[in-house]
Amino acid sequence: MLSHDPILTWSIVALATAGVIIRPMRWPEAVWAVAGAVALVSLGLLSWQDALAGVRNGIDVYLFLIGMMLIAELAQREGLFDYLAAYAVEHARGSPQRLFLLVYAVGVLVTVLLSNDATAIVLTPAVYAATRAAGAAPLPYLFVCAFIANAASFVLPISNPANLVVFGEHMPHLGGWLQQFTLPSLAAILATYLVLRLALRRSLAGQTIETRVETPHLSRGGKLAAVGIGAIAIVLLTASALNVALGLPTFVCGLVTTAVVLAIARQSPVPVLKGVSWSVVPLVAGLFVMVEALSRTGVIGALGGLLREAVADAPRLGSWAAGIVTAIACNIGNNLPVGLVAGSVAAGNHLPRETIAALLIGVDLGPNFSVTGSLATILWLVVLRRNQIEVTAWRFLKLGLVVTPPALIAALAAAVW
Repeated sequence: MLSHDPILTWSIVALATAGVIIRPMRWPEAVWAVAGAVALVSLGLLSWQDALAGVRNGIDVYLFLIGMMLIAELAQREGLFDYLAAYAVEHARGSPQRLFLLVYAVGVLVTVLLSNDATAIVLTPAVYAATRAAGAAPLPYLFVCAFIANAASFVLPISNPANLVVFGEHMPHLGGWLQQFTLPSLAAILATYLVLRLALRRSLAGQTIETRVETPHLSRGGKLAAVGIGAIAIVLLTASALNVALGLPTFVCGLVTTAVVLAIARQSPVPVLKGVSWSVVPLVAGLFVMVEALSRTGVIGALGGLLREAVADAPRLGSWAAGIVTAIACNIGNNLPVGLVAGSVAAGNHLPRETIAALLIGVDLGPNFSVTGSLATILWLVVLRRNQIEVTAWRFLKLGLVVTPPALIAALAAAVW
């Protein structure tokens, strides 16, 4: 018999999320997400049928991530990241500040055209390779990957899977989207850069980087991997314009590119497959099960009523409150469940256009407060840990509390006023 205890449900989700970030006993992130999902079912807070439905809800995300991870691992093994690293160092001309700006600009492009999850999976290892080649401390530049992944994630509908969650069947056409979100996106990107650059100025000023490094030869496989990444960008833009789910096209592009490169080089697929972080899939599946449990606690209806009343009494103030509260909530429970709640609230309460925009900005940009905020940031953390780089939740929070408020205020001001 199912129990209806929202406090216990939220407590289990909070503990499981904390386990993902803190990793007690150094157990992998996926263990804690799956443990949270199993606990929900075992305690009767969620039926196994509903848990299975939650897992199925994430199929498009799994396919997207597998496609991206395949091509990222292939690109790394074929030397594409080392080649790009040497190119970046060459153009930085010995300036840490110029390298920082270059990484930021590339991060904007990758996030806009390939999504924020791709920035975490594809760009982060490339930036790590670049900083190693330059002899620089990697962390300031790696922080760029984390923050820009969310700050640029509402330039286009494809820039963040959460955009599809929030708008659902009511997704604006591309022209309407650009009209609504271009100014808020520019405000978020610019403000994040300025404050992040200021916050990390001492770390950058103390660095000396190489002016020239040997540019490695880019193999045919590396060139094909670059073509595959470009093909994914084109496919994602086309799929978005046609309102097609993004997971399967990304998976097919990653799989085909990997198969072609390995066939030409007559290499075994085993090393590439072993290099992929497959634990990300059960990690995300566990998160989706927890989302399913949260959606059944009755919080959506209550929040919808409160927001509808607030907007009716003071439309602009209500929109500001919606964006700020949503942003904070993302850092307590991750933007995946919060995005689903926000999408349900937006769909069922006939909210003004500005209020829905504020909700989306809170879901997309708000996670920059903490490392728990978004799936992209969790994936970024996984990539760092693969390279033996540890960033504590407290260290990220201290930086997020400085960088995020100005960007959030600027984006909301551009969207609501």
